[in-house]
Amino acid sequence: MSESVQLQDKVVIVTGAGGGLGQAHALLFARHGARVLVNDLGGSTQGEGANASAADRVVAQIRAAGGIAEANHDSVTDGDKIVQNALDVFGRVDVVVNNAGILRDKTFHKMDDNDWDLVYRVHVEGAYKVTRAAWPHLREQGYGRVIFTASTSGIYGNFGQSNYGMAKLGLYGLTRTLALEGRKNNILVNAIAPTGGTRMTEGLIPPQVFERLKPELVSPLVVYLGSEACEETAGLFEVGGGWIGKTRWERSLGVGFDPEAGFSPEDVAAHWQQICDFEGAAHPKDNIEALKEMMANLQKFSL
Repeated sequence: MSESVQLQDKVVIVTGAGGGLGQAHALLFARHGARVLVNDLGGSTQGEGANASAADRVVAQIRAAGGIAEANHDSVTDGDKIVQNALDVFGRVDVVVNNAGILRDKTFHKMDDNDWDLVYRVHVEGAYKVTRAAWPHLREQGYGRVIFTASTSGIYGNFGQSNYGMAKLGLYGLTRTLALEGRKNNILVNAIAPTGGTRMTEGLIPPQVFERLKPELVSPLVVYLGSEACEETAGLFEVGGGWIGKTRWERSLGVGFDPEAGFSPEDVAAHWQQICDFEGAAHPKDNIEALKEMMANLQKFSL
């Protein structure tokens, strides 16, 4: 029998928790003993307006079930206020779940600066602001768990989502670096790329599939990643519909040219098939491993 995942008295901030995935995360964290700051500005899926009722409703659900929660209605771009609210109410912060997001879907040639900037501001700047405000407290106490919400639109691309894909893959780049910087202080940082039937995906997913992609089928992974039981860091996990898989980069072994003699575009063309051949592919886990083939090539031609 597997060990129980407990978060008794841990303080968890979940952004964008007034509905959908964030709501499911907040409810499950509370059921596992966490004290939850339920953050939601209450805006539309396109980042417009504000309404306090979304976060308040989730807090009422948690309290009705015997859990402990507090509502917060600040924008994630005011991350310092969100973290300060958690400190004022609960006295500490242990887990940050960066879930808040919006969509401004348009093909690139129709996109304007506002569509680009708003998506960047909520997803990237918002996640940065909340995490940056929490980071000194996590370091000082020698414990923390941070979860970023990436997307398959960032990993693989998706038509009409250049702004969203940019933001979501950017968050994974942030995940990788913070995982390196946080490890010595027992701060573990991971990212998820979830698929759930929420108001953000309604109309984008066939109705018969949408109904089965319950947000609750994503939250168990998030709660595990936010727990002391988890020892994973720098991971990226695709999750949805009851399925979880870990995603990693893959790179071909490539082709080495003589760095002294140089090479031409024609040489690249002649070796293109080999450059793109993933037979025996490498899976670098960090910058040092990523440079291995290049350094081996330099050494080969220096002998």
